Amino acid sequence: MNNRAKILDIAMNLNRLGNWAADDYNAKKGRISTFLTNTSSYLQNLDTTSLPKIFMGTFNTFLKEYRLLEKEAAKELKNPIFWAEDMITWGNILTHRSKLIQD
Repeated sequence: MNNRAKILDIAMNLNRLGNWAADDYNAKKGRISTFLTNTSSYLQNLDTTSLPKIFMGTFNTFLKEYRLLEKEAAKELKNPIFWAEDMITWGNILTHRSKLIQD
């Protein structure tokens, strides 16, 4: 799988996470936890050395935000809607910025 496809898979997971949290966070905590673990694994296995520099600024900012969102989800979310909006926003940003990746 090429890097663009991997970024799009990560973006799709972020959108799923956001939708589940917004829909019914309490009922979907287990699924959210599983997908956070999977997404974190995808991020760790991504070869960032071959990503274009024009993409890396956005990606590095995303990684910092994602780590904070992941830590927040490890606790009880104070406001699942805000957390969901952040996840969906990053999913959309990565989807659009993935066009910069030429594999």
